[in-house]
Amino acid sequence: MDSLTQIVLGAAVGEAALGKKIGNKALLYGAIGGTIPDLDVLLGFFTDTITTVELHRGFSHSIVFCVLMSPILGWLVNSIERKHHLGWQPWAKLFFWCLLTHPLLDAFTTWGTQLFWPFKIKLAFNAIFVIDPLYTVPFLTCCIAVLFCKRNSKLRRRLNTIGLTLSTSYLLVALVLKFVAHKKIENELRDQGIAYTAISTRPAPLNTVLWNANIDTKEDYLITDYSFFDTQPLTFTKYPKGRASSDSLTNYPNVQRLIAISEGWYIIEQKDGEWYFNDLRFGLIPKKDGSSFFTFSYQLKEKDGSIEATEVPKTGRDATFLMNILWERIKGN
Repeated sequence: MDSLTQIVLGAAVGEAALGKKIGNKALLYGAIGGTIPDLDVLLGFFTDTITTVELHRGFSHSIVFCVLMSPILGWLVNSIERKHHLGWQPWAKLFFWCLLTHPLLDAFTTWGTQLFWPFKIKLAFNAIFVIDPLYTVPFLTCCIAVLFCKRNSKLRRRLNTIGLTLSTSYLLVALVLKFVAHKKIENELRDQGIAYTAISTRPAPLNTVLWNANIDTKEDYLITDYSFFDTQPLTFTKYPKGRASSDSLTNYPNVQRLIAISEGWYIIEQKDGEWYFNDLRFGLIPKKDGSSFFTFSYQLKEKDGSIEATEVPKTGRDATFLMNILWERIKGN
């Protein structure tokens, strides 16, 4: 999830752990704890593009990291907090739950998380977009209200509990909505006589009313979207896999790594004499001219007998145009 949401979650968890003892400092240290796992993005300054993608939401989002870091952070904070010298164990408890709830929330997104690192098991429920105001705003409102309540106030605990309950309930509702949307898309494929081998559904940006889907067929990928306000049959846009034309590239180790990252949902295409690897899991971004481009695309260049990958910048996006397109599609087809 986005940084603000993780800060809010961390603050609420910190409050639940130690708010009664240390007041607003529990929110502060909880917010810090909720931010720490995402510091893995700094690895991008020291490694190549593919390695950065592989490491993101890896070790720092694992149970192992929570177990190792929480006592260290607990000891460190206990050492510098003279007014609240509680011993390292209560602080470690606060940080453990903040560090753990961070990847648990990330597991509901499309990117997912490697909670069970070093085992190659990736949790990605594809139930919530990385930025979702309906999740964050009520949670943030409760968290801010807590700041103005006395440490031992029953209202303070009640407000924090409401925030945690609302946010958790929203995640559970999102799973139900995903199931319903998935079944609807399956039924549409059956009604239109389309044979397929796999479906991947995910929420569209900023909401859980509109859902995007990738469908794997023998020669092509089909992409569609479904809104709960739709009244017409769904349309499926075809994207040829073109595996034969890019077969020589897939023998390179770096391309194999990208295929593993994309979990097999990819297209390698040639444009203007250059090769590009497109990760289908995150869908397309529309442009004003009626065309679109994949959210995550990597330019492939051969160098010294190997392939180097560079992420294509997401330039030329018009936020107002994208929001209008999204809103119109949410309202139904």
